[in-house]
Amino acid sequence: MIKDNQRFFNRLHVVLDCLVTALAYVCAWYCRMVIFKPVGQGVLPMRTYFFALYFIIPGYLALYGTLKLYKPKRQSSFFKEVSDVLKANVVGAGMFLVVLYLKNEPNFSRWLVIFFAILNTFMMLVYRLIIRLILSYIREKGFNTKQVVIVGYSRASEQYIDRILVNPQWGYTIRGILDDEVPAGTYYKGIQVLGRIDNLEVVLPQNKLDEIAIALPLKNYKRLEEIVRMCEKSGVHTKFIPDYNSVIPSKPYTEDLSGLPVINIRHVPLTGTFNWYLKRLVDIFGSLVAIIIFLPIMIISAIVIKCQGDGPVIFVQERVGLHNKIFKMYKFRTMVEQKPEEEEKEWTTKNDARVTGFGKFLRKTSLDEVPQFFNILKGDMSLIGPRPERPQFVEKFKEEIPRYMIKHQVRPGLTGWAQVNGYRGDTSIRKRVEYDIYYIENWTIWLDVQIIILTFLKGFINKNAY
Repeated sequence: MIKDNQRFFNRLHVVLDCLVTALAYVCAWYCRMVIFKPVGQGVLPMRTYFFALYFIIPGYLALYGTLKLYKPKRQSSFFKEVSDVLKANVVGAGMFLVVLYLKNEPNFSRWLVIFFAILNTFMMLVYRLIIRLILSYIREKGFNTKQVVIVGYSRASEQYIDRILVNPQWGYTIRGILDDEVPAGTYYKGIQVLGRIDNLEVVLPQNKLDEIAIALPLKNYKRLEEIVRMCEKSGVHTKFIPDYNSVIPSKPYTEDLSGLPVINIRHVPLTGTFNWYLKRLVDIFGSLVAIIIFLPIMIISAIVIKCQGDGPVIFVQERVGLHNKIFKMYKFRTMVEQKPEEEEKEWTTKNDARVTGFGKFLRKTSLDEVPQFFNILKGDMSLIGPRPERPQFVEKFKEEIPRYMIKHQVRPGLTGWAQVNGYRGDTSIRKRVEYDIYYIENWTIWLDVQIIILTFLKGFINKNAY
């Protein structure tokens, strides 16, 4: 079985990477020197070009190893592998060009380096995808599987089983559960409780297990050290599935304080100085461009609103922003003018008599939000982030919805991950908070780009806006 010969297959993987890298380089040389033959510049002999392979292949293997591209496929997603292969080839091509510059090699074709980076990325991803598909097929047929016993019955063990059952391509077979409180013979989705945790001393020598998954409920953590010691004595690989996912994020941020590991309850990438400035620069540039683009629409909207009544064109409302600070958010007025105490009583509802005719159009098309580009320019808001809420509703939701206040660790946004996933207007606040927290914990500039693209692709029409 593959899992019994993992070391051999890892070495085979390295050999295949060597061959694919060399083939990509040969194809790149052929494309540049034969198909797109250079003219008007000295051409180096073939031997010189292929001598570079003595440095290229070890260099790329080192990059792949650094990015952990040789760990078992079941432990990583293909999307992560795509990202790592791209990183390796971008870095590799960059280093290649730097070396050529330092060595003052003007005749070594730079286009060959570019062709090589493109071809190597494409060929590497294709062959790695084929390997994944083959392994997935083998595992779905019941081969190359890992035998697992779960120690402890908890929310974490149920979630672990759920994910294993819906992903047979991972190749895990759960033999059963050991627990002191749930009676033997109890089943969860076909997985049986075999007996008590002390039975590990019998199960470990008698069964050819590949892994032990410890998923104790929180109240039984006092036995954790004893169980780990028992598992490691048998030599079986042991993994720990914590039963505190509602507290610790999916990607915890750890610190080392002189050898003492410390887990931060919430990792917020935007608290980093570089990330903070990068996002702020994007917000300033984006808001300025948007103001220029939407200026004609803003002028027309202001004229129509003014013609329909005596109230102000811009509606100013208090919202809660970064670090729970109150700021004044701008919108085009879409309702008849009201006293502040009346407006604060409730949300807008379907067929609300307070909304004007033109106001309905502005709300449906989200054009009433356009003045918020000035909030973004001022620094009250960001282009992307959780939508801000009114103070009275924040006070209400923070008592009713767990982790609601986490959203105020970043600037609120004009659009966000929750909004592009359908949670806009009169929709579930709980689901909105889930998506907001995912965004906060997993922020990257590329996620912001994705949200901006989805905002345009899905349109500005808001069916939940009244």
